[in-house]
Amino acid sequence: MDTVDFLNKIGIKKPPEKLPDSAKRFPDGAQYRFEVPGIQKPGALQGLLEALDEYEIIVHRVTQTKGIMLLTDQEILEMTDMAKDARVELFLSVGPRATYDTSASAKTEEGARIGYRLRGYDNLNYAIEDVKRAIDLGVRGIVVYDEGLLWTLGKMREEGELPEDVHFKVSAHCGHGNPASARLLEGIGADSFNPVRDLQIPMLASIREAIDISLDIHMENPKSSGGFIRHYEAPKIIRKASPVYLKTGGAVAAHHGYDTTRKEAGERARQVLLVQSMIDRFYPEAVMSKRGVADLAIPE
Repeated sequence: MDTVDFLNKIGIKKPPEKLPDSAKRFPDGAQYRFEVPGIQKPGALQGLLEALDEYEIIVHRVTQTKGIMLLTDQEILEMTDMAKDARVELFLSVGPRATYDTSASAKTEEGARIGYRLRGYDNLNYAIEDVKRAIDLGVRGIVVYDEGLLWTLGKMREEGELPEDVHFKVSAHCGHGNPASARLLEGIGADSFNPVRDLQIPMLASIREAIDISLDIHMENPKSSGGFIRHYEAPKIIRKASPVYLKTGGAVAAHHGYDTTRKEAGERARQVLLVQSMIDRFYPEAVMSKRGVADLAIPE
């Protein structure tokens, strides 16, 4: 059988020359939401929320990237309380990863091949315990960097070892960028998927065709991740790849895991305002989720 015919048979379709608009939506009918990454501590989250009020803009999700294990219980509780009051999704990242453990390979020029994946049984165990601790403290959004960990957490959720309302978000640091990989991740438990940062819009459209979960698309990046900015592409990304989280504010950071200050968190909010202005100008009919509308449960 021809390769293209076989891929089509298993649901991996080649995008047409003229890309159709995505008909897929969030549960509330919206096409897009905003996510701000790199909010590592309570002070930065407070600064972001204050700036959002000042600019009168909406953010639906906030992501911490340094790792759950680098936050105290009190800091996690403060962040969950602030997120609950602001009605935003809070995602914390799994701490154990190759760059934090004793791996020499992860610290070489070829370390990108390992990325933030887990090495050995013990680190898998540590990562699960990191997730369980966050969940016990009220967190319901977890960023994962390892496919095996995702599969394990998905199994735990299926069997009632983890709450069914916990959402797993796959990081771009896993390095996935094609529709078959996206389908695999969705099948083993991903609720949200961040593909590699530099995919062109037809590539994103092919992934959207293959999966139903939301795509998390970087609108801008720190220099360590390429430094490119996609503000003008936001309207077309929404048209062709919805439902999407527009991941905005990364240009403020020097690198992934950057410890954003309270002032810099306000600058991340300003970047959201810039992207929102592009959407208002070039695709004003695009539908954004309202403030406080989210798929992620915020425990009372």
